Amino acid sequence: MFIEGTYLAYLLVSISVTIWVARTLHQRGGVFLVDAFGGNKELADSVNHLLVVGFYLINVGYVTFTLRSYGEVLTLRAAMELFADKLGLVLLVLGGMHFFNIYVFSRFRKQALGRLNETVVPGSLRI
Repeated sequence: MFIEGTYLAYLLVSISVTIWVARTLHQRGGVFLVDAFGGNKELADSVNHLLVVGFYLINVGYVTFTLRSYGEVLTLRAAMELFADKLGLVLLVLGGMHFFNIYVFSRFRKQALGRLNETVVPGSLRI
């Protein structure tokens, strides 16, 4: 009985956290992407949407893939420890994906700013 409750709690909490993080990143990441894409809001919105779709696919896939447990869960303590282990891994994956995306788009933005600075007329004020 403990394992079924653990699975249910793991699915509910993990998917809820995934939805919350995806919504937060989608809402707050738009400004960052517009800047990274040189003010092209339409492109930034499109990339933002595609990132959210990929984020859901990877995270919900990971949550369901790691649902299985091979050990016996005979006590409430064992169930809570299994839940904490599984949820902790989901949170680490979410955080890792977030920082990877920030890193990639920061590099993209720096490259875009570098190209912008190269097009400035020599001797003029650079940004």
